[in-house]
Amino acid sequence: MRGLLYIIAVILVIGWALGFFVYSASGLIHILLVIAVIAILLRLIGGKGV
Repeated sequence: MRGLLYIIAVILVIGWALGFFVYSASGLIHILLVIAVIAILLRLIGGKGV
């Protein structure tokens, strides 16, 4: 399950970067970034590390 969260976080960060630099999209991209950061923090707090 933790591996899945990490993969989702990476996909969301990539999506945010593409949306920010290519499309200059609205606030939805930044919401995706926040979700990705939260997923990464949950993984770090879980003790497994990156």
